[in-house]
Amino acid sequence: MADCWNTDTGDAVYRSRDAVKNLRIKVRIERVTSSAALSQHLQHQVLSQQGRRDIELETLTSQVQTADNEEEAVVGWQEKLFSQYEMELFQNEAVCHTPLDRQYHSEINALKKSKGRHNCRIFTYTDHDRYTNCLPLNQLQTDLLSTKKSSPTFLAERMASVRHRRQERRTMDSSIPKSRIINWEPTEEFVKSSHIVNNAMQTMHIMGDLGPPGRLGQKENECLLVTIKTDGSGTVIIKPDFNKGREPYRIVSEGEKREVWRLTLENVSAAMKPEDKEREESMYKDLYARHKEYLSSLVGQDFEMPAVGTLRYLMDGEIVSAKGFEYDNLHVHFFLDLPNNWSSSMPQFLSGVTQTCRTKSLGKENVAFFSYPFNFEIFYKSEKESEELIPQWPVLYFKVLSLDLWGRYRIEGYGYLLFPAIPGKHTVTCHTWRPLQMGTVSALRRFFIGGSAEIEDHSYVRIPGNFKGDRLSRLGFCSLTSGSVTFNLNCIQQARAFVDAAIQKKRRQKVIDQLGGFSQQGDVCNVLEAFRRAYKKLQEARETFPQKAINSTSQLELEFSA
Repeated sequence: MADCWNTDTGDAVYRSRDAVKNLRIKVRIERVTSSAALSQHLQHQVLSQQGRRDIELETLTSQVQTADNEEEAVVGWQEKLFSQYEMELFQNEAVCHTPLDRQYHSEINALKKSKGRHNCRIFTYTDHDRYTNCLPLNQLQTDLLSTKKSSPTFLAERMASVRHRRQERRTMDSSIPKSRIINWEPTEEFVKSSHIVNNAMQTMHIMGDLGPPGRLGQKENECLLVTIKTDGSGTVIIKPDFNKGREPYRIVSEGEKREVWRLTLENVSAAMKPEDKEREESMYKDLYARHKEYLSSLVGQDFEMPAVGTLRYLMDGEIVSAKGFEYDNLHVHFFLDLPNNWSSSMPQFLSGVTQTCRTKSLGKENVAFFSYPFNFEIFYKSEKESEELIPQWPVLYFKVLSLDLWGRYRIEGYGYLLFPAIPGKHTVTCHTWRPLQMGTVSALRRFFIGGSAEIEDHSYVRIPGNFKGDRLSRLGFCSLTSGSVTFNLNCIQQARAFVDAAIQKKRRQKVIDQLGGFSQQGDVCNVLEAFRRAYKKLQEARETFPQKAINSTSQLELEFSA
């Protein structure tokens, strides 16, 4: 019998688009007695036997289970079910001081004139009741559904009687009082009224009166069964969760008898009709469309647009770190090289230098973290057809240097960064190298007094700007692999062609295609070049293929044709 209880009494969080007023929970409590346990055990054994499934124990069950030992009720959100204590309290009009008390007084009188209340043990405390946030501390902090009990903290004791809702303490003219902003001698009541938990959730408690028959209505026999909270945005928190076909929860009452009760929770909310669901979905679509139009009206359409046939390229970048270099105290020099048809409104800001940063050991690497920001605003405009099939992207050239306390200056590495063709966020790691002079003298000079070979033209790291040939040879040039530099790039591209493509619902991947500069000519030339390479490979294969194999193949073809 000890294994037939559900011990998972934690909070369950649900999210729903339906209104919380449609929530319905079926609560069932049942006292566990020796005869009821025996009846359930015998019925389980009889039904488990083959060929005797038609045997029922209705006689034994009816003798054991009475109205005093079990009760079932369907409770809606913020539905008020009066307890025996409230029935006796609010029937006296003299104790009704608030409008809510007088409303309860009239409802209780109406219940007495009718058939009376249907519930005896199960009742509720709604969010507006005086008892919702003033429940005894042992009921809020001591979980009767679990076997372990924890003592309340100091904060829980102080906040147990404080109402958990937002309260604006202002004067009648909605102004904040200027006098006594600081209270140097606060009283206990002032502390309780001022230090309020800022929580906008509505709460509802489903309670149970576990007293013996004939002695209902005593406050010490009240037990907290279920707590329901909602924030008004579709989030509902229920403690404990619905049983969902699992074993019932175990409740042990306080007192000498320590009676055991079964608690079963079931969600009996009515399902939404298909036509209501469609109506709600259309309403949400209309609401989202109106909200989108409202946001568009706030933003407006007066954007600064570039000229026709012009691409505006904005880059907000960051030099994150450098690692793998030989010496410490690193800094980075960088400058932007603009190819043909590219320009900048502020050419004086196309270069920069970072701060000097010492390295930090991370694993086997020495890493220098710069976190140096930079930004560029450049424009591309093609005025006439050029000889280039595809326009070139700008290149950011950089070099890493080291400078120590003795003034020894060394080149640690050269590298370059090609601007991304796709807008968005990019993280790029660029590897570097440095020129190497062979011999012992250059190595000693670099170690003792600093100084090393440098590149006169930084574009030699990639392709020199003055190079006009087809093939670039670096034969005889000695270099040494160095460390790497990491960049974070945030790229934005703006052009009128993007707006036109969005209107025509054309999805193109490359920016040059959207600009319409050389896309058609480039595609045709690429196809012709691929065909020329394939034809050349076919000719080379024919020339290198043995002549005897060709003759034998031709003879076989003649035999098959004959």
